[in-house]
Amino acid sequence: MLQTTNLTRTFANGLTLRFPDWTVETGGQWLLTGESGSGKTTLLHMLGGLLKPSEGQVMVDVTDLYALPARALDRFRGQHIGIVFQQPHLIRSMTVEENLELAQSLAGVPRDMLRIREVLDVLDMDHKRRSYPQELSQGQAQRAGIARALVNRPALLLADEPTSSLDNRNADAVIRLLSDLAESQGSTLVISTHDDRVKEAFFKEFMLELRYERISNQLEKS
Repeated sequence: MLQTTNLTRTFANGLTLRFPDWTVETGGQWLLTGESGSGKTTLLHMLGGLLKPSEGQVMVDVTDLYALPARALDRFRGQHIGIVFQQPHLIRSMTVEENLELAQSLAGVPRDMLRIREVLDVLDMDHKRRSYPQELSQGQAQRAGIARALVNRPALLLADEPTSSLDNRNADAVIRLLSDLAESQGSTLVISTHDDRVKEAFFKEFMLELRYERISNQLEKS
């Protein structure tokens, strides 16, 4: 389960974003939508343990993320939270396989080549496991980033505009992969997007939608 309480983030320019309390059931799949600049990425980064809120609490199951010391938070994030970024940010000097091994190592979990092969196979990327990022197509690189997010069997899977740089064919493939893989692993899935292709796909699959509006420089639930 994912739960937020009284989340706010104040920026250097004095702008404060206030987010409504939110509870996502275990295994739930949600879209996080809103206009550009409305705070989707800020919220997603707070949910993922990447950005400490100015106030408030983020609970993943029974763990209060920001009550953890920094090193423990890093370890928890690596073991329990998978993040798919707009760009995959793979290490160019490492193969796809080595990038996934690094994700296991940083999370402090045992090296598991069978798991790496399993995830890559599901994503139709096993034949590219010894390729370097610069040798991949855009769609393949995004799937490699998804594989890295999934390799440690996260309880929470977050995706930040995962289709923004993809053509229609690759966007459709990524949308379905995220939903199907989260469901098969029992992961809670939250996708931040303004991409109508994602909204349409998840509406058809009975996805819930969380919207924000900017009102007097704050965020409120519409």
